[in-house]
Amino acid sequence: MSLSQSKLSSSNQEVTENMNTILKLEPIIHLSPEQFTSICHANPKAKLELTAKGELVIVSPTGGETGNRNIKLLARLENWTERDGTGLAFDSSTMFRFPNKAFRSPDGAWIQLSRWNTLTDEQKRTFPPISPDFVVELRSPSDSLKELREKMQEYIDNGVRLGWLIDPINKQVEIYRSDSTPETLSNPTQIEGESILPGFILGLDGIL
Repeated sequence: MSLSQSKLSSSNQEVTENMNTILKLEPIIHLSPEQFTSICHANPKAKLELTAKGELVIVSPTGGETGNRNIKLLARLENWTERDGTGLAFDSSTMFRFPNKAFRSPDGAWIQLSRWNTLTDEQKRTFPPISPDFVVELRSPSDSLKELREKMQEYIDNGVRLGWLIDPINKQVEIYRSDSTPETLSNPTQIEGESILPGFILGLDGIL
């Protein structure tokens, strides 16, 4: 291997292993919801989250393969949402304020219109204080599987009724439900939205 190839390989390895940065602020600094919102607005190019423990998370950007998988996933969710007409779909840039005071941005989400319409216009414009009915996370090479699983369980504990953790690295999908333990599917070709997203069948070609 040439020196230039070695440097390129090393650089790719660093990108692959680049994990999210977590800043532990408390007890020195306690960010209120308003302060966190202000930080996000002051740094629009940074993707930030706030954990229930008050930790500031700087989310690592995704690579090309993950970005392509995610756009396929969101397009299929949005196409079904438009046909179904009973809810709204949201992309990975949408930040939700959960009951445990965490601010999270799932890779994809869906909320019933009847629940969405209980929010005020101001709440809809900012970070909506509502738990989606459905969320999906797509694992990228920089994601810790342990942390993603903890995040999925956090979603369920805060009112999400159905969640999918799609893991192209291990070729599996973990399904999280509000009334049962997670279920793991190995090499599925599609997954169904069950009673939460009735009639939605996500084909996994190009995603998994």
